[in-house]
Amino acid sequence: MADPLLLARHGATECFLLPALANRHGLITGATGTGKTVTLQTLAERLSGTGVPVFMADVKGDLSGISQPGRIGDKMSATLKERGIELPAPLACPVTLWDVFGEQGHPVRATISDMGPLLLGRMLDLNETQAGVLNLVFKIADDSGLLLLDLKDLRAMLAHVGENAKQYTTSYGNISAASVGAIQRGLLAIESQGGDRFFGEPMLDIQDFMQTVDGRGVVNILAADRLMNAPRLYATFLLWMLSELFEQLPEVGDLDKPKLAFFFDEAHLLFKDAPKALVERIELVVRLVRSKGVGVYFVTQNPLDIPDAVLAQLGNRVQHALRAFTPRDQKAVQSAASTMRPKPGLDIGQAITELAVGEALVSLLDEKGRPGITERVFVLPPAGQIGPVTPEQRKALMAGSLVAGVYEQAVDRESAYEKLKGRTASAPDAPPATRPSAPASPPIVGTASPTGTAAPSPAGGSAPAEGSFLNDLLFGTTGPRGGRKDGLVQTLAKSAVRTVGTNVGKEILRGVLGGIFGAKTRR
Repeated sequence: MADPLLLARHGATECFLLPALANRHGLITGATGTGKTVTLQTLAERLSGTGVPVFMADVKGDLSGISQPGRIGDKMSATLKERGIELPAPLACPVTLWDVFGEQGHPVRATISDMGPLLLGRMLDLNETQAGVLNLVFKIADDSGLLLLDLKDLRAMLAHVGENAKQYTTSYGNISAASVGAIQRGLLAIESQGGDRFFGEPMLDIQDFMQTVDGRGVVNILAADRLMNAPRLYATFLLWMLSELFEQLPEVGDLDKPKLAFFFDEAHLLFKDAPKALVERIELVVRLVRSKGVGVYFVTQNPLDIPDAVLAQLGNRVQHALRAFTPRDQKAVQSAASTMRPKPGLDIGQAITELAVGEALVSLLDEKGRPGITERVFVLPPAGQIGPVTPEQRKALMAGSLVAGVYEQAVDRESAYEKLKGRTASAPDAPPATRPSAPASPPIVGTASPTGTAAPSPAGGSAPAEGSFLNDLLFGTTGPRGGRKDGLVQTLAKSAVRTVGTNVGKEILRGVLGGIFGAKTRR
């Protein structure tokens, strides 16, 4: 059984996190600048020291210092002495750096198929109709044996389905060209934000997050300062990783310590404007991933950012100060106070607004899984460096990493894009589209031949020579601009055709109307 982890204290009061209950999830909340990041680093160090691997996103770029031994400055030393807290011994954690863009850490990739239409629809901010079309495209690709690995595969598949929409309508349903266009525009936006680097192979092996070095859990840090410029991409990416853990890890029940602790910083982005289906998916994962040995800790400013169904699953709470300047802030204070186990003599609501930096209200699960009595305590400082590492230290960490060289080189194997492109190239060339030529008109009886001599008449005689008065009268004349004036023969012929057409039309109309009115008469 792992030893309890001391997180905070005030005088004789001490708050311990029990490793066996660290998979019951947790919540770290507080306003900006109240100490959430330091609390996160302290908790990660304690878990790593007991052999639990950790994953956390570095949204501000200062968590990488956990890889270096810490140095306590004079100001912090004085504060700790005033609070009666001993200086921690400097200690570094084993660290693996990750980065979606492959610049500040090892590249992280997922395939389009593995991401799935639900998460991808969230990333693209699709409405219900557009999300339905995206589901159809995934289904058609699966049925056709076409792999969707990267963005160009999905774009090629969308173009193919859009061009052949009528072919698929009967089997799969209506495919709107407008929806296909909206999805394509969304993919272009993701690509412009650098999201195309995230999709492809080799895909992240989730087991690489769950390693230890000399009995200490590896702290996996995702460089997310640039990724935060695309908040929806950031939130979808972390949710995908959490879903991968849920789907791949076996059921293990309650262990003496978690197999992984997963910290979700800026958690409000996960739920902001999320469709109901996605929120239900998150609730399911949070509720069931505990039995797979994973503890999930949400880090956000306001407890109201977390839906109630998810909030109810978070047993370990660290509440830093909140500023009750607005009605929403006041509501958040009341909400936070009402969800923490009361302590006689402690006004939790008032204390939340009075907490100093590094001070917190802490309620952790006891050995029976019950929320502990809320204590007002000081969070212990981390043993590692507070603040980012230098570029040279970052390069050294990447070079000495356990996964160095595994993900750096992208692989582009044959998939939907190549197969659809091959089909187009192998299709037989169609003849060039030309305007069909008009059929040659039969020569009018008695007209002049191209040579200028009179064409033979049906009676065996000769027609009048071109240009004579009789020829012009019978067959018409050509104007100075090439126009043709009808002669007597053409006029009589057109009149006869109109007469026949009119009589036939009258007979048809008379028959139709007679049938209608006759039917009414018979009724």
